[in-house]
Amino acid sequence: MTDLLGKVAVIGLGSMGLGMAKTLVGAGWDVAGCDLSETARQQLREAGGQGFDTPALAAENCNTVISVVVNARQTEAVLFGENGVANVLQAGDVFVSCATMMAGDAQKMAARLLQQGVHYLDAPISGGAIKAASGDLSIMASGSPEAFAAADPALDVLAAKTYRLGDKVGTGASVKMINQLLAGVHIAAASEAMALAAKMDLDLETVYEVITGSAGNSWMFENRVPHILQGDYTPRSSVEIFVKDLGIVQDIARAERFPAPIAAAALQMYLASAGAGMGGDDDASVARLYAQISGAKLPARTDKAE
Repeated sequence: MTDLLGKVAVIGLGSMGLGMAKTLVGAGWDVAGCDLSETARQQLREAGGQGFDTPALAAENCNTVISVVVNARQTEAVLFGENGVANVLQAGDVFVSCATMMAGDAQKMAARLLQQGVHYLDAPISGGAIKAASGDLSIMASGSPEAFAAADPALDVLAAKTYRLGDKVGTGASVKMINQLLAGVHIAAASEAMALAAKMDLDLETVYEVITGSAGNSWMFENRVPHILQGDYTPRSSVEIFVKDLGIVQDIARAERFPAPIAAAALQMYLASAGAGMGGDDDASVARLYAQISGAKLPARTDKAE
């Protein structure tokens, strides 16, 4: 079965990338992974894949390379750095970029790859670590028909839904930024609401039950508030992710001469949370910041000592 599916490289074995790599292993792919962390590489080896410490080594003899790093700068390093995958990719291969970035950055990298006949699929992802591990991601993809044709076998394993957003690289990146605007605002709003509920001495479990059955609910409220209720701020997605992503939203809005005051207010809460030492913690930690400011009492932390 592996011979039929071929070999795929996953660059970046964080909470999303490792889950994606393991999903591909489980589906019968020959998976080579790359990460700076030997722990992450070893976890992939234990799941049946191979672990390497440079992108080029992982991508050797791979027709599909999936990059699951943080931003455009890291993606560029994965591609064109000293040990980048562009050194080993061949004409007809496909590079699938899952990082959140501005459309223009994706377009520049795609143009460079095209010079050597390599396809670039702009394919940001959504769904979190749990859906990455179960093959149920949402993928917002744009690129040439050839890029889709080359990447589709792997995407079919990883995604519950791949949104085909057209031939223009950068459309996927732009749609992802709309998603991140909403996600960041919704998490900040959920954190504010639950901290206010705590300040009012309401029973938080009851508030969660009521809101999830009422018009005020959102996917992020339903997903993140349990972290607050359990006092578990293990980073499924960290505060710093939304410092980055809502910062990109503000850059886009400024370039478009578009006011985005609600996203800007949410960004300030993530910045304040990071400044208070919570940058590496779960993004629901914005609720902890509200609690610190207001004196509200949230459930005690369970993931580590205060």
